[in-house]
Amino acid sequence: MITLFNLSKRYGEKILFEPFSFQVNPNDRIALLGANGAGKSTLLGIIAGRIEPDSGSVGRARTASVGYLPQEGVYHRGRTLLEETWKAFEDILRLEERIADLAAQIEKLAEVTDSSSTELHALMDELGRAQHDMERREGYKKEAKIREILFGLGFSERDLSRRTEEFSGGWHMRIELAKLLLAEPSVLLLDEPTNHLDLESLEWIEDYLKSYEGSLLLVSHDSRFLDTLVNRVLEISRGKATEYGGNYSSYLQQKENRRRIAEAAHANRKKLVEHTSRFVERFRYKSTKSAQVQSRLKMLERLEPIVEIDEKERKIGFAFPDPPRSGRLVMELKRLGKRYGDKTVLDNLSLAVERGDRIACLGANGSGKSTLARIMAGIEPYQEGQCVPGHHVVIAYYSQDLAEQLHPDKTVLEILEERAPGRSPTELRNLLGSFLFSGDDAFKPVSVLSGGEKSRLALAKMLLEPANFLILDEPTNHLDASSKEVLQQRLRDFRGTCFIVSHDRDFLAPLANRVVVFGDKGFDLFGGTLNEYLERIHRLKEETASPAGEVAKKRGTHSPNRLKKREEARARQEKHRKIKPLRSARESVEAAIEEKESRLGEIEEAFTRRETFGDERLLESLRKEHAQLKADLDPLYEKWEEHQEAIERIEKEYAPF
Repeated sequence: MITLFNLSKRYGEKILFEPFSFQVNPNDRIALLGANGAGKSTLLGIIAGRIEPDSGSVGRARTASVGYLPQEGVYHRGRTLLEETWKAFEDILRLEERIADLAAQIEKLAEVTDSSSTELHALMDELGRAQHDMERREGYKKEAKIREILFGLGFSERDLSRRTEEFSGGWHMRIELAKLLLAEPSVLLLDEPTNHLDLESLEWIEDYLKSYEGSLLLVSHDSRFLDTLVNRVLEISRGKATEYGGNYSSYLQQKENRRRIAEAAHANRKKLVEHTSRFVERFRYKSTKSAQVQSRLKMLERLEPIVEIDEKERKIGFAFPDPPRSGRLVMELKRLGKRYGDKTVLDNLSLAVERGDRIACLGANGSGKSTLARIMAGIEPYQEGQCVPGHHVVIAYYSQDLAEQLHPDKTVLEILEERAPGRSPTELRNLLGSFLFSGDDAFKPVSVLSGGEKSRLALAKMLLEPANFLILDEPTNHLDASSKEVLQQRLRDFRGTCFIVSHDRDFLAPLANRVVVFGDKGFDLFGGTLNEYLERIHRLKEETASPAGEVAKKRGTHSPNRLKKREEARARQEKHRKIKPLRSARESVEAAIEEKESRLGEIEEAFTRRETFGDERLLESLRKEHAQLKADLDPLYEKWEEHQEAIERIEKEYAPF
């Protein structure tokens, strides 16, 4: 469908990706992965035709259509929500206008001519064809489809008649996503589609995309979202594009296995070259060793060049300062009320936050989560009730808005100096280094930073003063997977109290011990983990899905949801049954490789010792064993690759189970 051929792109001195080729096939589900700034969004822009590559080309099948959702910057004006989403069916709208125009012409002509008029018959024939075309294209059902998708993405019935200007930025991204889903392009390019979705909408889009008939190319840091949807991975790292089969979890495992095997082979090859080179240098001018020297020189010439193994990607490396101990009651909200004009956002809300709580706050966009976070942080006023901090409570507040509000003309270092004027530049630069702002990065203006870099800088600002109550509003938006993982671990280690607004299930799951939910019926508090809360919600949905489902259960049969879950469980069991022996076989091969490579290293070490070369019989024995080990390793490497490829084929066959 889409072919990328010898594609490359750089900005100034920075190489995003060196020339590579890649194919997007029908029904592919591809995750595009890489650190912040690696070039993922740029690549999507190139495929969408919005950015020109430095070299190479993007080929597209004649029948292929592409829909593109950028990460941000989409706004709609001048129409109601329903009118704007109808734009996804502009061909249907034109056909509808044509039908109305033909009907008007027929009515007008019928008043001045008889029914046998040739012109009248021609118009009626054309109207019949247009109506047939409308029926064939299901044009009369499009509004029902619009409602299904808009409601799935969190819009309500009353939103349909609202002007698009009334919606916030996140809702504009949902409108654009709805239009793309309605247009049903054969290739859908989605850049961080989950950033602006609440948990319920996220689960809906996940289910919707599972059955999407076109191909998907996704940029996302939501590992559960990717695990559910994708069957291929394209990673961009250090200018190179590498392909993996399977979902996100499979990619992580394959990447680690590849690194382990490559590092072992690299180390052995490097040792061999070093030892052989030392032998050549030592005996180059000794006539009795000339034959051996020439033999080793030829061996070195035949060796393929050593390919340097990429270092592991740098990760942020910070720890929250030890917090001062707060009182048992960290914050108490009593009958809190908040309005914006005539709109009530919070009504009669009461909540007690205790020391050690890790509260996950969930709910639809606009339901009041961020408003509550700002009120608790002391930066948003309210009209009713009380918000009372506890004894010795020190608050640190983070939100994506704060990251975006960093002064664009100030440098990275100036942002921290402004917050902590008493700190030395060395101390601040050390802190910046732990957030991957090293060297001259400290003097970059904020205006040139990526979304992920701004988020890291805003997190760095939080660490300048120790706090015992962290209020975090969507802290993972724009953070790459490794940064998100580090933040999650540091929050697990944090000895204070946390209130976290987020839709990222994997991020919240190991953190939360209480869940606050904003829904249609107001405010709800669940005293348990996020996974326990989600299990309860799914169980309730199954129990109340439909009367037919209840009847089916009483008759001993199963509802469609239960049948689907049973089928998914069966597929997972079958996948596990097929993969298990292959993994065992692969592990046996890995053990054999490790044993032989270890012995190979011992022999190569022996080659460097003077006493070895003084014992011809020992030297000859070691040479023979060395040659035999190398001969044994080649088929073992091949066998490992066979097992790995077989596992990847099964992973792909059963994706996303």
